Order: sequence, then C-alpha cells, then structure tokens
Amino acid sequence: MIRGDKTGLRARHPEDVPLLHAELYDDVPGHARADTRPWVPWPAAHEGSPYAVRPPGDRDACFSVVELATGELAGEAVLWDVDLHNRGAHLGLALRPAFRGRGLGREVVRLLCHYGFTVRGLHRLQLETLADNTAMIAAAERNGFTREGVRRSAAWVHGEFLDEVVLGLLTDEWTPPAP
Repeated sequence: MIRGDKTGLRARHPEDVPLLHAELYDDVPGHARADTRPWVPWPAAHEGSPYAVRPPGDRDACFSVVELATGELAGEAVLWDVDLHNRGAHLGLALRPAFRGRGLGREVVRLLCHYGFTVRGLHRLQLETLADNTAMIAAAERNGFTREGVRRSAAWVHGEFLDEVVLGLLTDEWTPPAP
C-alpha cells in the first residue's frame, strides 16, 4: 500500500467492486462528469465494469483508495494511458459521495504523483477535468500542476458539451513529501 496521512492506495479487491460500481458507476450523471467513456448498463459482476479487478499491466494502474483511520473504501484512483517511451501518464480519481469535501482528493493526487514519478520513473503526469470541477483543479494545483490549456466543448456530459481543463506536472517540478 502507498500511504499518506489520511489515505492509502492499494490493489483493488473483488469485494471493492460492488460498492464502487454502485456509488460511482450507477450514478449516471456523476459518471458522465468523471469519465469520457459513455455509460452502458454493465452489472457490477460483469468484466465490463470499469471497477472489475484486472491483472496489472504496463498501460494502467488501478487502485482502491482507503481512508486509513477507518479502513473504509473511499474511492478509486488510476494512472492510465501510461506511455513508457515518452514516460508520461494521465491520472484520475473518484471518491464515494460520503468521502467528498474532506480534503482527501488532494492527498490522493499526491500519492498518484509519488507512484508515477518515484515508483514508475515517469517524467510527466497529466490530468483533464471539467472546467467547473473546482475541487479537482484545486487538488492538482496544490500539488504543483500547471494549467496548460482548455479544450473547448471537448466533453459530452449528459446532454451538453463542456470545456475541459488540461493540467500537467513534470518530475522536476514536483516536490516529494518529506520522509
């Protein structure tokens, strides 16, 4: 497990899937805001669920986020589209509704940066989020990410096109936490 002060990133367990699926995927409007892929009616037990446990690979790393104080499953975090040649990747996270607004997202971004830069040896991390997702933008900027641009009307979200903000962080711009 990769530990922070409040949260930890660990491997996804089969028992995580029904809860993540119910609270993050079956919330269709919420899913549309968090994922660029269209919602389709996958049951939690189906291998098509985005939370299904899959073997690790070079292209992505899927984590379950755990609140350390309680041991409760707080959400999911992912490093995706890992490009080993250019040493870059994208990151994302989604917290269960009961865990939002508690400052956990900022730490999860920091832990993903630690994993990407320190464990995987990447050079660049990037995230894209809806322009009105102030919580994610703040969590990224507090971890050193720089706004690199806006992709106008780039995201189809529950019946309308919305802008996305692109943020990036290079390894030499990142300040790792003190040991």
